[in-house]
Amino acid sequence: MEISFLIVTKNRPDELQWSLKQLQSIFDSERHEVLVYIDGCEATESIQVQFPWVKWYVGKDSISASPARNFLYAKAVGEIFIGLDDDAHLISEKPVETIQSYFKSNENLGILAFLEIKGLFDNPKNQLTVIEKEEFLTIEFIGSGFAIRKKVYDETNGFPIWMDIYGEESCVSLEVMNLGYDILFSNQVAVNHRIDVEKRKLQGKNYFRFQRQLQNSFRLYVIYSRRPFWKIAKLLFHNFKKYALSDRRYFSLYAYALGNMIAVLPSILQRRKKMSKVAEQKLRTLKGITY
Repeated sequence: MEISFLIVTKNRPDELQWSLKQLQSIFDSERHEVLVYIDGCEATESIQVQFPWVKWYVGKDSISASPARNFLYAKAVGEIFIGLDDDAHLISEKPVETIQSYFKSNENLGILAFLEIKGLFDNPKNQLTVIEKEEFLTIEFIGSGFAIRKKVYDETNGFPIWMDIYGEESCVSLEVMNLGYDILFSNQVAVNHRIDVEKRKLQGKNYFRFQRQLQNSFRLYVIYSRRPFWKIAKLLFHNFKKYALSDRRYFSLYAYALGNMIAVLPSILQRRKKMSKVAEQKLRTLKGITY
């Protein structure tokens, strides 16, 4: 099997249907497989009969994004895993062939990070017409669209089961770099992440994301950083100044996150796997991706 397309979904059956219909146009049943994990959503279970070519996995209770990915990716057998969000689809020309060519031409390539184009468009491919070719080694990828070599993924601990959401991509990125593999960004493979950008701006503050990212950043520093103290100090100071002082809800969540950090510290220290000097140098010098 050459390619495994992997999607975790929750509470977005309409978006998932649309994405699967788009995927069907590039799916080859003899060379590819599509795996979907339904993370505790009965409404989504009803659409399984519409897509018999998909390998479905259903969790009756939600386990959240990262543990769901960990479970699903362990089931895949393709040489290359292509991870997509349930509301994202590939829009570049011949994406499968392009992805395969990158991995074939670079044996040290661990992850190929795609260009993410956010928004709702009548024809999202029109957004690609003015984009010049751009590619560079980077330190991360975006979960809405990426490819990872199965061999490389299997050498890591996979998506962390000790994290729910917001940070799992960083965890895999750090492990891939620590193994000595490259992460390459290329806008020659693009996904349209079909989110309403203006609506999200109007929604304003995302308290849930704030708390999870703060807690998970702490865990990542403790596990992987060679010298985590100062990074954690900067993390806490920045979030206190920018968010906790801005309103009472942020302050309350900041305090809760601090309590969580203290509570989980013993178990997180048991997972400590500090990065090599070479990997940390990459973190300091390589360019990140624009979200």
